Amino acid sequence: MQKNDFIELVIEDLGTDGAGIGRYHGMTFFVKDAVIGDTVLAKIMKLKKTYGYARLMEIKEASPNRVKPRCLYAKSCGGCQIQQMDYKSQLAYKQRKIRANLVRIGRFDEAYIDRVMEPMVGMEEPFGYRNKAQFPIGKNGDGEAVAGFYAGRTHSIIANTDCALGVPVNKEILETILAFMREFRVSAYDESERTGLIRHVLIRYGFDSKEIMVCLVANGETIPHEEILAERLGRIPGMTSICLNVNTENTNVILGERTRTVWGSPEITDALYLRNTSDFQRSGGKTVYRISAQSFYQVNPVQTEKLYSLALEYAGLTGKETVWDLYCGIGTISLFLARSAKQVYGVEAVHQAVQDARMNAKRNGIENAVFLEGKAEEVLPEFYGKTVMRGNDSAGDGCSSAVDMCLDGTKRRGECGAVDACPDETEGMRHPDVIVVDPPRKGCDEKCLETMLCMHPERIVYVSCDSATLARDLRKLCDGGYEVKRVRGVDQFGQTIHTECVVLIQRKHI
Repeated sequence: MQKNDFIELVIEDLGTDGAGIGRYHGMTFFVKDAVIGDTVLAKIMKLKKTYGYARLMEIKEASPNRVKPRCLYAKSCGGCQIQQMDYKSQLAYKQRKIRANLVRIGRFDEAYIDRVMEPMVGMEEPFGYRNKAQFPIGKNGDGEAVAGFYAGRTHSIIANTDCALGVPVNKEILETILAFMREFRVSAYDESERTGLIRHVLIRYGFDSKEIMVCLVANGETIPHEEILAERLGRIPGMTSICLNVNTENTNVILGERTRTVWGSPEITDALYLRNTSDFQRSGGKTVYRISAQSFYQVNPVQTEKLYSLALEYAGLTGKETVWDLYCGIGTISLFLARSAKQVYGVEAVHQAVQDARMNAKRNGIENAVFLEGKAEEVLPEFYGKTVMRGNDSAGDGCSSAVDMCLDGTKRRGECGAVDACPDETEGMRHPDVIVVDPPRKGCDEKCLETMLCMHPERIVYVSCDSATLARDLRKLCDGGYEVKRVRGVDQFGQTIHTECVVLIQRKHI
């Protein structure tokens, strides 16, 4: 076999990136856009010792699980990897992916994982579900400004103002902005030259409130005639906030550190509801959230209600528990938990998110949730003992004693105004009943995991957007005296390879 050879493959499985897997003369090949059950003609693009990559050239016999993608750009755009699969098959693929990572990376027994895994929670409508979209702005071959999404593994923009995963109003917003740019000759950003003005357009939509935020990310402090653009965007029903974010750095990070309000409010609001986890019907418990441009807020509100309701069920709260919520964002899970717990302590690194979380608690009349600013891997160990030192504590639990910290997580007692009072550390805070973690894709920091083990919570509820790092962290926790009791995937990202997962981890009592 050589590069550029044509081979015929029967696709037997999918890889972690959604590429089809077939075998030819004992060698494994990965074929993008292929579906389990397809028979395909593929062209070899790259060869390794035991595997290779091939390009799909022709579908000789289509899988019964293959469907026509709704989006014209599904194959070239990097946003959707498996839109060519029927939705039932997508859910089955994600269930297998979670299971495989727990077995392979987490080194859990297959039969045990099969006992604790519960069925995937799918979506009723796996399109039009995103409440947030970030559109890069660039130029086409004629030098005109375009908006869309990056092609897979590139920064080449596929021009598209009508993404099938987003809300319909995105198209009107983007076309208004592009027309304004053409009329007033406002330039699009050029990554290679680091010239041009408009880099990205961030759009947020409140599914419950119907409020809209538009945030333009600019390579400069101002946009020419921005008052005219604001007036035009302001005509769109639901428009609530128009912001300008300044990002002049040579970086792939979308948002800069400074955001100012151009028109309307600096934030929008939205609400989530508790759901009955037996049938996932709304059961009340409305919680309203303030969302700013830089806030983390789950992109799929319908599935988020199901995800957080499951996390609350797994936490097993009775009203007497002390709970830590790590990587809490704007307090989405914290405020769910606070309605059923004695006290909740949220930890978040992003300053604006912490401010939003505190405001969200006040907005909802919740007084038993305190939010600490800082990285979880720094705040938790500093609260508990500055460093996690094995075998050097009077309690004999493998950790040093708690330091005298104030509840803003950064200052000594009495030096901050973040809370009305700075109470003494209590046994409940040092050894909480429940810890909930919802880390970024890279998972929990090792120092954070070690401190969690030192705190000896009865239960840990781990919410993850990456089952590979989840499996790694679960192995660390289980080696430290815990066991996995329940696992359930929640599909937050239909048509993509990504999925959320919530896990209940119980402390072993010997």
